[in-house]
Amino acid sequence: MKIVIAPDSFKESMSALAAANAIENGFKKIIPEATYVKVPMADGGEGTVQSLVVTTNGKIISETVTGPAGYPVEAFYGITGDGKTAVIEMAAASGLHLVQYENRNPLTATTKGTGELILAALNLGVKHLIIGLGGSATNDGGAGMAQALGASLLDSNGVPIDFGGGELNKIHSIDTTNLDPRLQQVQVDVACDVDNPLIGDHGASAVFGQQKGATDKMIATLDQNLTHYAQMLQRDLDKDVETIPGSGAAGGLGAGLLAFLEADLKRGIDIVIDAVDLEEHMEHATLVITGEGKIDKQTIYGKTPIGVAKIAKKQHIPVIGLAGSLGEDYQVVHDHGIDALYSIVPSAVSLETALTNAEQFTEQLAENIARTIKVLGL
Repeated sequence: MKIVIAPDSFKESMSALAAANAIENGFKKIIPEATYVKVPMADGGEGTVQSLVVTTNGKIISETVTGPAGYPVEAFYGITGDGKTAVIEMAAASGLHLVQYENRNPLTATTKGTGELILAALNLGVKHLIIGLGGSATNDGGAGMAQALGASLLDSNGVPIDFGGGELNKIHSIDTTNLDPRLQQVQVDVACDVDNPLIGDHGASAVFGQQKGATDKMIATLDQNLTHYAQMLQRDLDKDVETIPGSGAAGGLGAGLLAFLEADLKRGIDIVIDAVDLEEHMEHATLVITGEGKIDKQTIYGKTPIGVAKIAKKQHIPVIGLAGSLGEDYQVVHDHGIDALYSIVPSAVSLETALTNAEQFTEQLAENIARTIKVLGL
């Protein structure tokens, strides 16, 4: 019997690796003779670096970069085991959690640090970049990132504009002559799970600006500035990005990656599935176990458990899903490849208790599932 264990993280309680270990420990108590293959997963957001590093026997590298508020922060990125791919979570350098609530200001927040992480990875000779979007403090369209990589965003006097979404209206010209030439030799895949365009009522500023500290007046200004920015990208780089689905992700960083790095925007789970060779790991498997913190009707839209289940179903492998909680209309996942579904919480407990004991609860549930399998002689 071969059992593939491929969960995502359980937010605030277990990393994907911790969840996989707990599931394996529970099963091994009852079915020790099985072959267990652990593939910690992610969907391009938080935990993507750790999952890909663990699965490929890579390493995590710390790097001091410019944070979103302009002061140095300690960030990180991952290098896969073969040394060819760098995995970057933009939030590690430009994330909302790096700015105290009262200091959040998307007019000045910059993605420069994300660009500095990309430079650090290029210095190691990588040929593939995986960049996860989400959790950003910024609304600068990736301008700060582009400047860190050598692009010149100049005002009417030929002076580089300052950082932040509040400066984009000052752009008079964009020059990529000094953009790092190594980028031309690198494949850039962007994990993007929102389809918001850059501007407009569904754009970066209108949808995500408030959570980054923007007032209604600031949101209007930011949207106008991104509109001007998009016009400059179109005129000077011949890049039309303003209506591309996903260009508004991470405060418009999606647009910047498209324009300056010629990136491909993809579903995060699809990028991770390819990067960890999940389909190969599942060959000849008897059972697949996946899961994440919450499973509900939204899970079918690009979340890890469904991505894992789709790969399993290509090989007609049964799939069990585990979740910290089962939300509204969770049953819809049964129509998308998950055959059985369980909550890891054994009884009515407080949220604090559930989070604190998540690994123990997961191991206990895994043991009970294994007992059922044993009893049925499967």
